[in-house]
Amino acid sequence: MSKVAILTDSNSDLSQKEAKELGVFVMPMPFFIDGNIFFEDISLSQEEFYKKLDEPDAKISTSMPAIGDLQDKWSELLKSYDQVVYIPMSSGLSSSCSAAKTAAMDDDFEGRVFVADNHRISVTLKLSVFEAKRLADQGKDGEYIRNFLEETAYDSKIYITVGTLKYLKKGGRLTPAVANIGSLLRIKPVLKIDGEKLDLLTLARTMPQAKAKMVRALRDNMSDLFHDPEGKDCIICVAHTQEKEMAEEFREELEKEFPGHEIFIDPLSLSVSCHIGPGSLACTVTRKHEGIDIEDLISKESRRK
Repeated sequence: MSKVAILTDSNSDLSQKEAKELGVFVMPMPFFIDGNIFFEDISLSQEEFYKKLDEPDAKISTSMPAIGDLQDKWSELLKSYDQVVYIPMSSGLSSSCSAAKTAAMDDDFEGRVFVADNHRISVTLKLSVFEAKRLADQGKDGEYIRNFLEETAYDSKIYITVGTLKYLKKGGRLTPAVANIGSLLRIKPVLKIDGEKLDLLTLARTMPQAKAKMVRALRDNMSDLFHDPEGKDCIICVAHTQEKEMAEEFREELEKEFPGHEIFIDPLSLSVSCHIGPGSLACTVTRKHEGIDIEDLISKESRRK
């Protein structure tokens, strides 16, 4: 039986502390801020990131782990493990995954490192890490785990409403004219991450309307996509960007909408937050898979934080 290490990047919302407790590993994502490089959860905390993001002249850009650093991590893990499964953020949102796949073809890693194009990010990627860990604990090898993650990649959806249009405008996802009109009319876009990209789902005038539209999207996914109208075999999560109180209120609303669900909260990954800014609220729905009980792997901190 192969001993398999599970490695992801910090776009999964897994902190270094949580990863250690779970028995998995996290590559910190690099950020360039005013020409200096920082690493998420290593030399850059959530609080420091948002403080910088709020500065009017700050220049912030995301990057991907250096291939040399990634290969060094693989080599380190292969001293203690037979195989490594690496689960980076969605290939539709970054070139990190394709670069890793190419790097894994080197003679030192071929057949020992398996890169999964899981098409997920943030809390949905975190759930994939939990599933991969459970499969590794069950004795599945790296190839099996990678194939499973790629086959089930689209069994999860994210919906987000933003607190301000400023960052979507800044990132070029809205034209200045549309952003200005939206701000004047107090329009709140409801966005979706559907595997490949951040895209517009619909528009709302108020936060209660935006949340209602996100709840409707969750129900539609459960019924039409997962064929599970009651969501009995789904996991619902809430995520946010510096809006813990609002996220807790939304969790209470969702627990009333979907009785019997224990919903946990996470901050959205900084790579997403960089494009949407603070004050954003999200919810996700992910299908559970038969034979993989991951809820016991969700830390108590995540369940109620």
